[in-house]
Amino acid sequence: MKVRGYAARSADSPLAPWEFDRRSPGPKDVRIQIDHCGICHSDIHFARNEWQFTTYPCVPGHEIVGRVVEVGGGVTRYREGDLVGVGCFVDSCRTCASCKDGLQNYCEPGARMTYGSLEADGTSPTYGGYATQIVVDEEFVLRIPASLDPAAAAPLLCAGITTYSPLRHLGVSEGMRVAVMGLGGLGHMGVKLAASFGAEVTVLSHSPSKAADAQRLGAHDFVLTSGTHALVPLAGRFDVILDTVSAQHDLNSHLNCLKRDGTLILVGASPVPFPLAAFPLIFGRRRIMGSLVGGLPQTQEMLDHCGKHGITSDIERIRPTQINEAFDRAVRGAVKYRFVIDCTKF
Repeated sequence: MKVRGYAARSADSPLAPWEFDRRSPGPKDVRIQIDHCGICHSDIHFARNEWQFTTYPCVPGHEIVGRVVEVGGGVTRYREGDLVGVGCFVDSCRTCASCKDGLQNYCEPGARMTYGSLEADGTSPTYGGYATQIVVDEEFVLRIPASLDPAAAAPLLCAGITTYSPLRHLGVSEGMRVAVMGLGGLGHMGVKLAASFGAEVTVLSHSPSKAADAQRLGAHDFVLTSGTHALVPLAGRFDVILDTVSAQHDLNSHLNCLKRDGTLILVGASPVPFPLAAFPLIFGRRRIMGSLVGGLPQTQEMLDHCGKHGITSDIERIRPTQINEAFDRAVRGAVKYRFVIDCTKF
């Protein structure tokens, strides 16, 4: 099946139109006409081979929303016309302990990613959502609530679940204090979701221009962290700190802002290791945890929660011809807060 999309042919070439083949739907597959696909910073890392394992040509995109246009004979969950989404992975082993626990994101042999993996035949690469259509096993397709704007819902499939999952895992709820480090694509979703759980939310940012947005998004407080002693008054204040910063930064001063038994969650991926002092952890029995998106049950739970509370990403819609410009602007942080491609314009 021929599909139109945008692909990178090398690490230093711009993405450009490309026609490629998708597999025909099998008995348990659904074929989805893609309407919208968000641009995640991971797409940029991958297209530019910044992780050193990209195979070209590559078609990024794992924040996919569209309509079912064909179903295999064995499909029971979806029918033509359903509004659905596809996130960061499209298959897993389904037999390991993590998969059996509904944590396909932690599949022990490794989940099959929406792009950059191999199809079941072991030779054909998976291609992502910067395209007109995609074919996915029904078990790895998610239902998008009708109450949500489909374009603004697309980033929920990555940015939304990346922040929702650890907050839910830690039981964030009313009366708890949560700090969000960084107010970008991940951070703005963290603010919205933590506030929807009833937490008191503080944004920690080195950009004074983010103060008004923090309040608009649901934060109760904003702390400018660029001053040398800016965090000192926050010592022992927070139950949870959600760290969405992908650049190198100091963790030790932020750890001191946690209460006893508080947790700092890493969802931003620094390109270099952190220097870590022992005493901020020891004096307070504090901990650091990482988190990787969520499994299928929790991702559907997140979408339903967002549908109930009217939560979507703040987006800027673009045409496919603007993808390369969007990549450059995303690297500069010049977007509030997520680009979404109108895939009907391919």
